[in-house]
Amino acid sequence: MSGTRVRKEQIHDEDLLKKFDQDELLNCMHCGFCLPACPTFRQTGLESYSPRGRIALMKGVANEQLPLDPEFEKNMYACLGCRACETACPAGVQYGSLIETAREVIEEDKKRHKKPGIIRRAVFKELFPNTGRIKVLGNVLWAAQAVGLQRIADITGLIRILPREMAEMQQAVDQVASPIARKKRLPRMKAEQETKVTVGFFSGCIMDVMFFETNQVTAKLLTKAGCDVVFAENQACCGALHAHSGEMDGAIDLAKRNIEAFERAGVDLIVNNAGGCGAALKEYDHWFKNDPEWHERAMEFTAKTRDVNELLAELPPLEFTKSLPVRVTYQDSCHLAHGQGIRTQPRQLIGQIPGIEYIEMNGADQCCGSAGIYNITNYDMSMDILDDKMKEVEKTKAHLIVTANPGCLLQMKQGILRAGMEDQMEAVHIMDLLNRAL
Repeated sequence: MSGTRVRKEQIHDEDLLKKFDQDELLNCMHCGFCLPACPTFRQTGLESYSPRGRIALMKGVANEQLPLDPEFEKNMYACLGCRACETACPAGVQYGSLIETAREVIEEDKKRHKKPGIIRRAVFKELFPNTGRIKVLGNVLWAAQAVGLQRIADITGLIRILPREMAEMQQAVDQVASPIARKKRLPRMKAEQETKVTVGFFSGCIMDVMFFETNQVTAKLLTKAGCDVVFAENQACCGALHAHSGEMDGAIDLAKRNIEAFERAGVDLIVNNAGGCGAALKEYDHWFKNDPEWHERAMEFTAKTRDVNELLAELPPLEFTKSLPVRVTYQDSCHLAHGQGIRTQPRQLIGQIPGIEYIEMNGADQCCGSAGIYNITNYDMSMDILDDKMKEVEKTKAHLIVTANPGCLLQMKQGILRAGMEDQMEAVHIMDLLNRAL
């Protein structure tokens, strides 16, 4: 039986293969510059676990020379999506969009044969598209922490009934804000001095539950920098988790809700404090490239979108009133550094704090292994990457490790616990660090 016939029997719909961008696939010159930049290739040495190897597999599938089988799926989902290969690539291959397309093809093909599993449906159809349910989940987590269930489970060993990856991760979760505290948030915060710009604050989904106080601090810093801050009503999850998991229809629905919400808000700029969310928000125009009705609106949205580090670096410097005599190192968020090209601004802001001793970490822009839910779905690989990262962190002898993405922050907190360094080091979001010096 020919490879083409095998391919047709397995795919059942050749139109699905047309989703692959053949021009972008052909841009890869197979030079290998991406190999040392790729975390999974560094861990395994396997060509199929490198960007170059994955692109070769995509070409094979797109051209009906390879089957769309579980082996292809395994190789595509072993990727963290950190996009360090994009920074390394001399040809400018847009690997991030290629890996998202590959996963979209995988998931659409699977849906033709069977319904998605209960957990997948719950996450992508019932939870993340519904901000009310995410808030309820946050309330449940707060209640469990408030009555001491988390501590009791740790002490008694009941925590071991959870999968290993969840049991370890819960140790890194800080106290979440109470429902009362979250209800007190004002829908608009005025600039403390003369208003220079009105910004819509993208609060995120998990970010606004797990790190509500960091969102509040970010808004306060923006008001001190001369911004009126608007918390746009009816905003939704950014869609990044959907896009990275092959659920592009769901990602596009969420993008439409956000575009409409911030259009109604009538703001000058749209600001976020999560590197992963920001990268997705800035790619809305790409998501709608084949939809003339929405493409122009998406382009206007992305043109207004800024990471908070990016915006604060453009505005007059914050007036810090406290000296922080601590040693600090910075862990780049992959989607902030590689996805958005924002590297100098966070370091610039840290350098403005009086008393700080800044130590640049070796491989600061190498992935920490978080990658959305990768530390749950690919736990062992994620922890191997994290443990390697912590070896570099330890060399800095820093008191604080600073990052600019919620997933990275949780991962670094977990890394500190795994390395037994909780008495020597703390992981903080950069906005919380800036706030400590005000």
